[in-house]
Amino acid sequence: MTHGYTTGTGMNPEPAGTYGTPYTVPQQRTTEPAPEPAPAPAPKKPGRDRYLDLLRSIALVRVVVYHLFGWAWLTVLFPSMGVMFALAGSLMARSLKRPAFGVIRSRVRRLLPPLWAFSAVVLAMMFANGWNPSEDPDHGGTWGLIELFNYIVPIGAPPYPWQIGSKSGLLEDTWAVQAAGVLWYLRAYLWFVLASPLLLWLFRKAPWPTLLAPLGLTAIVGTGLVTIPGETGNAVSDFAVYGGCWVLGFAHHDGLLKQIPRYVSVSCASLIMAFGLWWASNHLGPDGWDLNDIPLAQATWSFGFVVILLQYSPSWQELPGRLAKWDKLVTLSNNRAVTIYLWHNLLIMATVPIIDLAYDLPFMQSERAVAALDGAYTIWMFALVWPLIGLMVLAVGWVEDIAAKRKPRLWPNGAKTDRPRASTGSHRG
Repeated sequence: MTHGYTTGTGMNPEPAGTYGTPYTVPQQRTTEPAPEPAPAPAPKKPGRDRYLDLLRSIALVRVVVYHLFGWAWLTVLFPSMGVMFALAGSLMARSLKRPAFGVIRSRVRRLLPPLWAFSAVVLAMMFANGWNPSEDPDHGGTWGLIELFNYIVPIGAPPYPWQIGSKSGLLEDTWAVQAAGVLWYLRAYLWFVLASPLLLWLFRKAPWPTLLAPLGLTAIVGTGLVTIPGETGNAVSDFAVYGGCWVLGFAHHDGLLKQIPRYVSVSCASLIMAFGLWWASNHLGPDGWDLNDIPLAQATWSFGFVVILLQYSPSWQELPGRLAKWDKLVTLSNNRAVTIYLWHNLLIMATVPIIDLAYDLPFMQSERAVAALDGAYTIWMFALVWPLIGLMVLAVGWVEDIAAKRKPRLWPNGAKTDRPRASTGSHRG
C-alpha cells in the first residue's frame, strides 16, 4: 500500500517573512533558462517473471528426482506440487483480466493436445500388451470404456491395469500404474482452471476465508473425519490439499502478500508448517515422512512454504548473477513443462532396459564389474533419464506450441534463432 504523502502542494502557505526569506531582500533574477525535466523512463513491457520460472524449473527437477530415487524427505525439502499449483494460480489470476470463457478455453486448449499425444502412446502400449478395459475387474463392463474418455479430457481418473505384461518383460509389470498415475495432476489442474473465475471472485470479496477454506476442507476430508469413497474422494482431497496454494497464487498476483509485514507472514507461515510436521510425525504413512501420504501435513506444509517463497519474490526480469548461466535450461523447461511432466515417469522406466544392455558387454563379465554396475544402477538411471527427456522434448514437445497457437519449435530455450516472430506471439492464454 502506498501512502499519499505530499510535499508543498496542498499545504497552507507560510506567511511572508515568518520562516522564509523576508520580502525586503531582493531576489536575483537569473537569465539562464530553467533546465528541462528529464524524460520519464519508458515503462517496462510486461514479461516473464524469471523468479517464478526458476521455481517451476526446480519443481520439475524435484519431481523427476523424487520419482526416480523415492526419497520421502524430498516432499519436505521442496513441496513441488504445491509450488506448481501456486504459480499456475498466479498466472491464471493475471489472465482473468480478460473474459473468463476465453481464458478457460485457452488454458484447456494448451493442456489437451500434449495429453492426447501421451495418451495415444500409452494406450497403444496397453492394448498391445493385451489389456481390455471392458474385462478389467477394476474397470469392467461399459463403465471401463466410458472412463477411457479421461485420456481425452481429464475430468476424472483414467483407467489403467495394475499389472500388465510380465516382470521379465521389457518394462516391469507395474509400468502402466507409474506411467498413467501422474495424470492426477492434470485432473486437478483442469478443475482449478474451471473453478478459477468463481474462486477469484470469492477471493476478492473475502480474501482470508477463501484463502484458508481449503485448509479447513483438508482437515475434514483428508483426515478421515469425512470419507468420500473412490476417485471422487481422491479428486476432492487433491482439490482441498492444493487449493490453498492455488489461491495463494491469486494473493501473490493481487499484491495481498506484500501488504502484510514480512515478519508477520513468515512467522505465521512457520507456525503452519510446524503444525504440518507435527501432524505428519503422528500420522506417518507406509513411506515414513512422505507427505504425499499425509494430506493435512501436505496441505499445511505446502501452504506455509509457498507463502515464504512468494513473500520473498524478487520479480526478476532476468536471472541474476550465477543463475544467469541456467537461463536457457530454465526457459526450455518452462516452455516444455507439460511434456516433461507427462513423460518423465515412463522415461525413467525406459532407462532400465537400456542400462541392462551393459551387462552383455565383454568387459562386464566379471563379478566385480557386475557388482559395480548394480551398486550404481540408480545413478546411471539418473544420468540417462535427462537425455531421454531431451529426446522426448524434440519428438513431441512441439505439440505444446501447436496447442498454444505458436510456431512449432524443436528446442525453445530462448536462443535468438528459436524465438518466434512478433506476429506469432499474440496468442497467449
